[in-house]
Amino acid sequence: MDFIRVVDSFTEMSNTRRRLELTEILVSLFGEAGADLKKLVYLIQGKLAPDYEGIELGMADKLLIKGLSLISGRPEKDVEELFIREGDLGLVALQIAGGKSQNTLISQKLTVQYVYDSLIRLAKTKGEGSIRNKIGLFQDLVINSSPGEAMYITRIVSGKLRLGVSDATILDALVKAFADKDQAAGIEEAYNFHPDIGLIAEMLRNGEVSRVLEIGPAPMIPAKVMLAERLHEVRQILEKMGGTASFEYKYDGLRTQIHVKDGEVRIFSRGSEETTRNFPDIVKHTVETFSCTSCILDGEAVPYDSETGELYPFQTVSRRRGRKYDLDAKSKEIPIVVFLFDIIYLDGKELHREPYEARRKILESLFVPDDHFKLASRLVSSDEDDIEKFFEQSISSGCEGIVAKNVSADSVYRAGARGWLWIKLKRDYQSKFEDSLDLVVIGSFGGHGRRKGTYGALLMASYNKESDTFESICKLGTGFTDEVLFNLPRKFEGITSKDKPARVESTMIPDTWFEPVHVLEIIGAEITISPVHSCAYGIIEEGAGLAIRFPRFTGKWREDKTPEDATTTSEIIQMYKLQKKGNVGS
Repeated sequence: MDFIRVVDSFTEMSNTRRRLELTEILVSLFGEAGADLKKLVYLIQGKLAPDYEGIELGMADKLLIKGLSLISGRPEKDVEELFIREGDLGLVALQIAGGKSQNTLISQKLTVQYVYDSLIRLAKTKGEGSIRNKIGLFQDLVINSSPGEAMYITRIVSGKLRLGVSDATILDALVKAFADKDQAAGIEEAYNFHPDIGLIAEMLRNGEVSRVLEIGPAPMIPAKVMLAERLHEVRQILEKMGGTASFEYKYDGLRTQIHVKDGEVRIFSRGSEETTRNFPDIVKHTVETFSCTSCILDGEAVPYDSETGELYPFQTVSRRRGRKYDLDAKSKEIPIVVFLFDIIYLDGKELHREPYEARRKILESLFVPDDHFKLASRLVSSDEDDIEKFFEQSISSGCEGIVAKNVSADSVYRAGARGWLWIKLKRDYQSKFEDSLDLVVIGSFGGHGRRKGTYGALLMASYNKESDTFESICKLGTGFTDEVLFNLPRKFEGITSKDKPARVESTMIPDTWFEPVHVLEIIGAEITISPVHSCAYGIIEEGAGLAIRFPRFTGKWREDKTPEDATTTSEIIQMYKLQKKGNVGS
């Protein structure tokens, strides 16, 4: 497939915010892709492979500026100033490619395969002379590009393609192009267990729908973790669970998926990011504790005091993420205990379709709890008083609350999905709606007075899964320490946008838009009707949405969550209705 055909579709997608239109554009493109489909899908994602393979292009803005300088003959300083003015290296490349002289006419027609293969070579170029070689590969692509091709290639290489197309929309288009509508849920589940959308695209194109529907958990392939709905009373939970449920402590740590295969251990976060190198202690203790040939364990990594057994809060363990140095020292400074609560694969057998109680028994038989691995504390009960006492024990132990789990024969493990098989009950004594929310930053407002030079407030959004958009719900300006506050501009470098991002719905216009990337935990006084915010607009009241009153940042950056893992609009609606009934508050 000619890459210029892809560019035409990218331009169409950039000019629409409607999910149905984006889907139709993709369906048409997929139908023409032929054998290039797998590579095309990765490029649409702005990637070269699924995240868990760890293939990164490794081209910083400075290197791209140098490459564009060499192509154009302009001084690097001039190219950098153009970048500052445009705020997008893609637009800089568009101008430079548009001004190429006749002696640099295109000599190589770009195809999807040529572009993809060149980018793979660029990503895998390492060692002595790698910077020069990377710049050379980038130059080759731009020199042989039309202006539009140069723009989108540069955006891909810089990691800022920004088409406003999520994986969910790509999956919708793949189903529409190669499968039946009633197979959509099964294909989505397959992707949640094996998040390689290029592989699934190729299988669907080859007519292997039945094989896709059989995909389940596999060692070393990070499955998306199962998620919980939320309610605010034990009575409501028991009603949903048929009268009896298993209640487990809800630990305040990092969701941790541990994979074992033939002696190798890999660790993944709830967002399918590999974190193995950050937790050498967990790797070591896994090898020492588990004798299975292969398994996939689900749990929560929690920091603790090795002398007292006291559990520390999330912020402590989050300091272990992303570190490259002094990992052994940090392992001793911040010891970790992993509370395990599920298993979805063991020694060649998929367990995700086994009932919860069967999975729990298998997990219990697999190891002897110690200071490194423990079973999540639990109570199976139908007695409200006993469950309330268990909830209080959880809080006093340093946990966030409890998670109720269905114990019926239908209690399967649903990767990446929320549902009433798992329900969380939390308490936040600072919040009248008794729970924190994980919201996405979509914009900022300039600071004044003491906050001059940084942001005065952030514009926050919930995630609407049905429309695959982020809907504004509040301005957040309190709860920030001075250190965090004055580092915000640096934190959001590289994700600013002159225009409202494609997947954002907001009638409130901030001074600066952000691509929806960062997730923050907030608390608030209550959920109210709002004529200025887009969350659940027109659903509760005509001409109005929902907003959080008196929101406050808890200090917790949810770096373990993707934007699509944020609190959903449907959850906000449910919380508002419970609040109106008087079920929220203390």
